[in-house]
Amino acid sequence: MNRRLFLIGTGAALASIILRPALAAVPAGKPMRTIWNVRSSEGFDAISFLGPLSGDDFYAEHYRPEIAAFAPRLAKGTVARIKALKDGAMAKDIMLTPFLDVIFSSGHDANIASLVAAIDAADAQLKPPYAASPYWDQGNWDWFMGARIELRALLLALDAAGFAAFRKGIFASTEATRLPQLRKKLAKYDVIAEQERMVGHPFEPRIDVVVLHFCKPHGIKVQGQQFLAAADYEDDTWVFVAVHEMMHPPIKMDGPVAKRAIALIQADPVLARAIKEHDPRFGYTDAEGVLNEDLVQALDQMICERLGVAKPPARRWTRADDGMHILAAGLYGLLMRDGYPARGGNIEQWLSGAMDKGWLAPASLHASAAAVVGRPADRLWPVPPGSMLS
Repeated sequence: MNRRLFLIGTGAALASIILRPALAAVPAGKPMRTIWNVRSSEGFDAISFLGPLSGDDFYAEHYRPEIAAFAPRLAKGTVARIKALKDGAMAKDIMLTPFLDVIFSSGHDANIASLVAAIDAADAQLKPPYAASPYWDQGNWDWFMGARIELRALLLALDAAGFAAFRKGIFASTEATRLPQLRKKLAKYDVIAEQERMVGHPFEPRIDVVVLHFCKPHGIKVQGQQFLAAADYEDDTWVFVAVHEMMHPPIKMDGPVAKRAIALIQADPVLARAIKEHDPRFGYTDAEGVLNEDLVQALDQMICERLGVAKPPARRWTRADDGMHILAAGLYGLLMRDGYPARGGNIEQWLSGAMDKGWLAPASLHASAAAVVGRPADRLWPVPPGSMLS
């Protein structure tokens, strides 16, 4: 499953976000395009807590105290069952908690009771919006239907162990202080206007920001213009995630331009190696997933630079996800060279023209990526030892 995930806690994370002049501040008298809706969700937090409770260090390292406090409350054997559910999903190339977030993101996340009720009416309540979304996958849905009875039982086990009260004790101060603070902060950024200018098509003005406790290291876009991330991420990280996640997918992924680009990625020996050899827990395990993610990363870097919340591109694309986003660095370099940030445009048309000109051929793309990350083109993958520490 190539979920579009933004991962915090890998490499440099976003602690290294730097502020730059906010070139895209809303001019006086110009109406704000972006409507921010900031909320929390007990249901999404319950889903997210399955990852840490499974014992997978990818999640558990962020929540050792919470696991130690809550796991003993669960009935005997529940933790092993959660691990078995996660392992069964991974065997199908499904990242359990992000996938479930997508499934339940059509308005069924208020609490565990809402999740269970939706499971009981899955064909009527969950399937139609999921099938109409860009994330539809028949095989993934089939897995969910086969696993839903066990998932239901595990969610009820969390409920019986007092998850709602446990989470409330942890999250009360966040509800009281962090959510209002985020609303005030985000209201300054007209993200939608920048995305429309860079992608080249209109977006709905509303962005739903779902603030969670248990979702690290993920930030994830789900159905609609809605994303989930952790309450303690830095303020500028929220702007970054909103910029990034709302642009998926940046072009028609089943269209001729995407198919042509995917074929080029598959034929590129360096990109193909990076897809095959990077840690699969990051996602992006096929050419389509990499194109979707890396084109968005190139766009979000330019937008964040305009908004004043960008990371240095060399550091970003050296450290993130094992340094596998070579395509993102290359596309960013080509877009910058072409003057795209200043004028904007239609990114699908730009990509088609870039391929016509041979800019995505390995020699051109690798040279562009090398210039951005600051190392030779023949050392793009794997990232040389020590590079992620600089």
